[in-house]
Amino acid sequence: MQAWRVLIALSFLLLSGCLVSFKDPLPAEQAAPAALLGKWSSKNAWGEPLNIELSRIGDNRYRALSSPSATARPRDAYDFTVSRHGNRWYLSAAVPQAFGGHYSIAGFELTEKHELVLYTLDLEQIRLALGQKDLSGEPMTTAEGDGVLISSPLPEVFAYLDDPANSDLFVEAARFKRAGK
Repeated sequence: MQAWRVLIALSFLLLSGCLVSFKDPLPAEQAAPAALLGKWSSKNAWGEPLNIELSRIGDNRYRALSSPSATARPRDAYDFTVSRHGNRWYLSAAVPQAFGGHYSIAGFELTEKHELVLYTLDLEQIRLALGQKDLSGEPMTTAEGDGVLISSPLPEVFAYLDDPANSDLFVEAARFKRAGK
C-alpha cells in the first residue's frame, strides 16, 4: 500500500486511506509531456527511498513502475492516461478493488526545478461539492477507509476542477526529483 499512496499517483489516497474515485477514466486522447517520462526518486513518509519509472506503453497510454532503491525489480506497476485541461495536467489510473475499484484522477506538474509534483483531491472538499450538488456521487466504504465515488460526467468534473475558485481541492501528495543516470 505504501507504493500506491506515493504513486497516485500516482498518489490519490490520503494518509487516512480515504479516496476520491470516479466511474470513468480519462480517455487516452492526449500524449503526456515528454519531460514526464523517465526515472524519478523521492522518499516516502518514513524516509525510505522510492523510485518510479514512467514510460509509454502504447498510444497515449503510460505505465508507472515503483521500486525500492535497493532493488531494480519493480514492486508495483500502474497503467495510466493523462489529460490537460486549462492550466492543469491530470492523470488517471484504475483503482485496486481493495480501494473500491473504478478510477482515480490526480493532478501533476513538472516544475522549473525539474521536479514532478503529484496532487490528490481533498476528500472533505469533494464531499462539500457533493453536498452542494456541484458534483454527483455517493459515499463508499472500502477495507481501507471511507471515500466517495463521483458519477458526474468528465466534462462536468473538469469544469469544476478547472475553476480557479476550486484550487484548494488539490493537496500535494508527493514530490519527486529526476533520478540520476
